Amino acid sequence: MNQIIDFFRTTFESELQTTMSLDRIAIGLLVSFFLSLYILLIYRLTYQGVAFSKIFCFALLLLSMVTAVVIMTVTTNLALSLGMVGALSIVRFRTAVKDPMDTVFMFWAIGVGIMAGAGLVYISLITNIGLGALYLLLYFLSKKVSSSPYLLVVRYRADSREEVEIALRSLSKLKIKSKIVRDGAVELCLETKMTPKLLPLVEDLGKLDGVIDASTVSYGSDTTL
Repeated sequence: MNQIIDFFRTTFESELQTTMSLDRIAIGLLVSFFLSLYILLIYRLTYQGVAFSKIFCFALLLLSMVTAVVIMTVTTNLALSLGMVGALSIVRFRTAVKDPMDTVFMFWAIGVGIMAGAGLVYISLITNIGLGALYLLLYFLSKKVSSSPYLLVVRYRADSREEVEIALRSLSKLKIKSKIVRDGAVELCLETKMTPKLLPLVEDLGKLDGVIDASTVSYGSDTTL
């Protein structure tokens, strides 16, 4: 039994001596862990989707740490690095990423893992803190400068077109997204900005004779109708 224990201990110690130290492993994992937490905090503060996914956050955390381990392994042995590249080349990821910013955060987490695994501790700290601060600055500036577009959907009878057009003149910068005519009824979809006149206008449109219904909804500029 002692011979078996001595064999594994000797093998493990010799492998660490020829590849990497325990200090480097611990530092790489800790740096990737804390920097990925920093990324998760920024992701949570700037998330604009409908349903927040905790699984995606855990995936970012593990992605950064696994990347650090892979980089530490690759940098110690050329033959092993070539084999790992060949193994990763056959992996296919079929999960669709709907939000482009989710892809950005995934690459950000991978970048943190690469720098932490390569031992670039100070560079990873400075660059990631700077990137996070710059992203937050641009995010909050964009929230103050621009307003979200809204869709105004009105369904009315064709003979009530003039009344509806007169009511819509109070809104500026209207863009027609779609117009559907079916069985004497018209469905008009318009893009507008949120103004103090928008919500009362929806109520006024609903009270007009010939108007079937009127509704407004917020949407992103990249939404396809």
